[in-house]
Formats: sequence, structure tokens, C-alpha cells
Amino acid sequence: MTVNPRRHAWRNRAATTVALLVAAAGLATGQAATAHAAVACDVAYSTNDWQGGFTANVTLKNLGDPLTNWTLGFNFSAGQQLQQGWSATWAQSGTAVTAKNLSWNGALATGASTSIGFNGSSTGSNPKPTAFTVNGTTCGGTTPVNQAPTVSLTGPSSGANFATGAAVPLAATASDDGSVSKVEFYVDGTLVNSDTTAPYAFSATGLAAGSHTASARAYDNASPALTTQTAAVPFTVGGGTTTPSIIASATSVSVPEGASRTVGFRLSAAPTGNVTVNLTKTGDTNITIAPSTLTFTTANWNTAQNVTVSAAQDTDQTNGTATIAAAATGHTGVSVTATEADDDGTPPPTGEHVANPYAGATGYVNPNWSSKAAAEPGGAAVANISTGVWLDRIAAIAGTSSAMGLRAHLDEALVQDAANGSTPLTIQFVIYNLPNRDCSALASNGELLIANNGLSRYKTEYIDPIAAIMAESKYAALRISTIIEIDSLPNLITNLNVAKCQEAQSSGAYVDGVRYALNKLHAINNVYTYIDAGHHGWLGWDTNFGPSADLFASTVSGTTAGFASVDGFITNTANYSALREPHFTINSSVNGTSVRQSTWVDWNFYVDELSYAQAFRTLLIQKGFQSGLGMLIDTSRNGWGGTARPTAPSTSTNVNDFVNQSRVDRRIHAGNWCNQSGAGLGERPQASPATGLDAYVWIKPPGESDGASSLIPNDEGKGFDRMCDPTYLGNERNGNSATGALPNSPLSGAWFSAQFRQLLQNAYPPLS
Repeated sequence: MTVNPRRHAWRNRAATTVALLVAAAGLATGQAATAHAAVACDVAYSTNDWQGGFTANVTLKNLGDPLTNWTLGFNFSAGQQLQQGWSATWAQSGTAVTAKNLSWNGALATGASTSIGFNGSSTGSNPKPTAFTVNGTTCGGTTPVNQAPTVSLTGPSSGANFATGAAVPLAATASDDGSVSKVEFYVDGTLVNSDTTAPYAFSATGLAAGSHTASARAYDNASPALTTQTAAVPFTVGGGTTTPSIIASATSVSVPEGASRTVGFRLSAAPTGNVTVNLTKTGDTNITIAPSTLTFTTANWNTAQNVTVSAAQDTDQTNGTATIAAAATGHTGVSVTATEADDDGTPPPTGEHVANPYAGATGYVNPNWSSKAAAEPGGAAVANISTGVWLDRIAAIAGTSSAMGLRAHLDEALVQDAANGSTPLTIQFVIYNLPNRDCSALASNGELLIANNGLSRYKTEYIDPIAAIMAESKYAALRISTIIEIDSLPNLITNLNVAKCQEAQSSGAYVDGVRYALNKLHAINNVYTYIDAGHHGWLGWDTNFGPSADLFASTVSGTTAGFASVDGFITNTANYSALREPHFTINSSVNGTSVRQSTWVDWNFYVDELSYAQAFRTLLIQKGFQSGLGMLIDTSRNGWGGTARPTAPSTSTNVNDFVNQSRVDRRIHAGNWCNQSGAGLGERPQASPATGLDAYVWIKPPGESDGASSLIPNDEGKGFDRMCDPTYLGNERNGNSATGALPNSPLSGAWFSAQFRQLLQNAYPPLS
């Protein structure tokens, strides 16, 4: 069986422009002892304001005795109204506003903090509250105190040495209780540049040989501005004997006879101008390389460029070797040993690595899923559509008595490919077994735990066997598309309040595991890698969108081949977000009110998956990913057809009514993800359907349950998640709404006939 991950709508999306710190105020000295905790606290309250509304971000820090629960209170003074909030139970009565802790953030140790927030409306000015209470005790009321920003110089490192004439990269991180207006960079105490947007960076050129220092100064947005400067960090230019070098992604490579592999090359330091790297090959004449020259610039010096190493088919039975030497003027060269893996004269099929594995190809039909779909009334209409094969645990690699394993699927793909004639075939596998998998949910938790040697087992018992099978020469003509770890990395941005997510972040297990999978799979020429990028209802807010792209970039740049190890990203995997909202866009307004202010959109910057995927692709390329990066969108269950589908925009002048009556996504709340009532099949899989898109795909096989509607004991590590219970009235992550889940659902991955029949009935475009 396969398993589906849940999707998140929870986010921390408040942007701060004006900050207020209310100083700590403890109980009076000499107060009679009681059985209650002594309350002392700091409250930081900041807002992002616009005409008619604002977002507030509140950080509560406990400076008193440990708290097991808390209620924060304050008053509005200019008629402001609370709309909706997150990470607390919010309420307003008259001018008084209260926020009560949720189950996961009620315990605050001495010195601990928690961040909460809300959206509000205003009719004019929006003055900040001047006093706060916690559990009825005042912990505020003093004059607002602006806090100086924090700043850290992250480059250059202390003692770094740079070649004479080379650019010296300066970099810093900065934060503030309001916002950072700029970061200045200094060399030897002299200002050399000012940067107003993160990431703060500058390349200093023309520095004389000798010893230097670098520092950074951050300014906040207050008036007058407060500043903080780092200590000076020493570095040298032209000192010692350090010479920039050429770096190879591997010192040796094994190339199957009749096939090819890639080796990446980059420079160790930024050059002052273009650098040409010349590559020469000596040794076995059956081993060839292309290209023979690489050009690096001041912009791309740190991005690996691939050289293809090919081994021609020959008749001998020896493993020939060759040496590939990379050299450039003024740089220390590097050599790579290439070994031909002889196959005794039997030529394997060859498969090139194309720009889009879906273009011009047919899709593999999973017999396990196809037979179940065909057995349902009307299911024959879609039973021959390609769907993803989920490798959701170690046992799935070998297969079970009721489900085919990896090799069995690949062998069946060879049979289907043979029937295609010269048309290539694409088969899709979901790589889904990280330790602490899907760390903030229950329905799709996995078998491996970080605390129980999970990362090591993930590498040796899961990824290694998968890569070994996929690399077998008989499968080289197949286009193998891999979907890398659904619902993993973005949890490190949005859900660090969950213990298992904290462990995944602090241990580095998610990043290390994804890098390992990419290194192993990218090394196989006919394997394509797509990383999961959430969906617009999870990462579409500005405070999730950019940080997620940064995390993807830092993770992938740390692989052996760097950004070249990723072919693309996928959004909406196993989710229900509409591909397009035809009746309104994020720029629509109703009676002068932006649709972003509606409860449904909730200040998100995207209303559908296509606009999100295309925008996210643009940002990823800006972060360093290859310009040919391709996106996939899972459209297996986001059609939302049937009689409930709106056929035209609403005529209402109320923004909430307009959006709710116009949207084709008919969920109760965009945070609902489990077995959604009313959902339908979406666009059928197709290649190159829109700009930047490699394909629409059906990665989640329609008819496979998202999770059980009640507790079902199992040996697959899958828990009972209340978001799959149709009687559950929700939590802060779905606006305390009903779940919209179908009743009587089986364990995640099991066949759910009622769901499949509903998807057929509500398909959009309709089934012909």
C-alpha cells in the first residue's frame, strides 16, 4: 500500500514594521506568598498596517515562575476590531482583547517565549496597546522602548585568505523587533556598501594585498534609528601561499559500458574576471568527455558545471580507466579517475537525461491501482492513467503479497515500454520514508525515528537499495521520475513548535536525508528528481514563501552536484488546492476591499496552485537553481466539479460572500486536507501544460485514503489524526472549522471506494 501525507495551512505570516516592547513588571517586593506562580513578563507587540486593516505579531516572554497556562490581555483604543488569529484562542469584548494559550504552547518555562498573532481592522489610526496583563497581573504600562537590531557577520570567516585581485564576499544576517532598514559593510573601518534587503551581501573588489578587517552595522526603522555593529573580523588578501583551486564533485566515477555519468566542477573562490577551465582526458580511448572547456564568471563561480563522462561499448572484458584533468591559469587543478564498468560485450540500453522527462513520453500504468479503479463503476474511464508509485517504507522496495515492489514495477514498465515502439515511457516513484516523517501530523507518520538510528537506516536500508535497483542497466531506457520526500523540508519553516519537527531541524536529519537521496538518485542518468514544495495554502504567505526557498537552496547547494542535482519541484502533492480560480485573482477587490482580506484567502498572496507554482519557480531560479527548472502540479483530486461548482463570479459586495460564492475550491477551510467531501478528479496528466511546468501529474492515486476516520491499529507507524474525523470541529490550523472529511475512511493508503466514486462524479474537466 501507499501512504499520503497531510497538508498544512498553519503559518506564521506577520510582517513587522513598527515594534513596541513593554518592559517586565513583576509582583511588588514584599508581597505575601501565595500558591500562585509569580508573574513577570515582556510583551513585544508589532504591526504591519495598511488602509483599513493590519496584522499584529505578539511575542510573550515569561520572566517569572514557570507557567502551565496563560491568558494575555490588552485593550484597543481607537475602535480596532479583531478578525481572526493564530497560535492562541482569541476573543474581543468591547475594547478588551484576550488570547488564551493552546495545548501546545501553554507551558512556558522561566525565560521561554511564544509568538502569536492576529489580523485586525481599523477605521483610521492604529495605536499600539500601552499595557498588557498575563493571568490578570499587569506586566506592562511603561513607555514603549525600542530595541536595537541584532547583526552577525557571516562572511568572510575569521582568518580567511583571498587571492590578490579576487572579490571578497561580505555577508551578514540581521533582525529587529521592528524591521531592519539597512545593513552597512565596512572594510578596515571604511564604509564600502549598504544593502537594504536580505540576504545582506556585497562583494568587495580591488583590495590591496595585506591584512584587512571586515564588519557590518545594522539599522532599525525607528526614528531616531538604533544601530548595532559587529566586531571586526580579520582576513588577508594575497597572504600566505593560498591559491584558488578547481573543485570536483567527485575524485572518481564509475561509468557503465555504453552509458554515461556526470562530474561537476566549480571554483573555490570568486574570480576577478572570466576563468576558462580546460579539461583533458588520458587513458582508455573508449572513455570520452564533453565539453572540454568550462567558463566561470564572477557570478557563477560557485555553481557546479557538469561534464559528461561516457564509456563506449567495446568487445573486451576489462574495466578501462582514464584520468580527467581540469586546469586553469592561476588555479590549482584537480584530477578525476573514470573507470569503465565492463559488461562483457553485452550493450545495455542507453537513456539520455532530457530537459523534460514527460515531454513526448507515455506514462506508466500501475497494475495494482489500475485493477482497483477498473473494478469501480465508471472507473474504466481513468484506469489507464499514469499514477505515482509510493515507496513509503522499507518493505515497499521488495513488495508484499498484495503489492508489487520496486523491481516488479520497473520490469512491468519495460513490458509497457516495449509496446510503445520508439516512444519513451516515464514511471513515477515517491521517495517517502525520512525519519520523523511528516513530523507535525499523525495519519502518515512513518516507520523510522531519528532517536532510533533512523537516519542511518534511511540511508542504508532504504535509499541505497532503491538507487541500486534503479541503476541496473536494463532500466536505463526508462525515464524514472522521483518525487523526493513529501511534506518534509517546509516543516522546518512552519512547524518548529512540534517536538518531532524540532528534532528534525536540530539534528539535521531532514536536510541530510534529502541531500543523500539527491546524491544517490541524481548520479543515475535516467533518474529525474523533483522536491516537494508544499502548496499555496501552506507556503503562500510571505513569511513562509521566501524562507522555504532559502531552505531549499541551502539544502540542494550542499549536494555533490549542487543545483544540478534537482530537475524540478512539485506542488499540491496529495492535496486539494484548485489548479486555477477562474472567477477571481489575488488582485481582485470587492467594493474597494481586496480579496486578500477575506477569511478564505486570509492575506495569502496566492489563490490557486498554478500562480503559486510559477511564482515559486521564479524565486527558486533567483536563488540559484538552474534556469531550466521544471515544476509539476498534482491534479489528481483538485478538480472540484459537479453541481456545487460556481459558473460565474458572485455579485455580492461583501468580500467574504464574494469569495465563498466564487471559489471553485469547495472545502470548508483551505487547511482541510483529509478525504475531502465534494472533491473531484482534476486535469488529466499532460506534459508542458503551462509556462515553467513540466507536467500536470497524478502522484496521489485517486481512491487511496488520506487517513482513517477512527483509530485503526496497524504496524505501519500510522496514527489517528483527528483531521480525518468528520465529527471533529478543528483547531487553530483550520480556523476551528469542521474537517470536511468523508466518514468511514480506512487507513492511509488503503482503497477507499466511496472516495473514488465521488472523485469520478465530481471530475473537472468532466469525464467524457
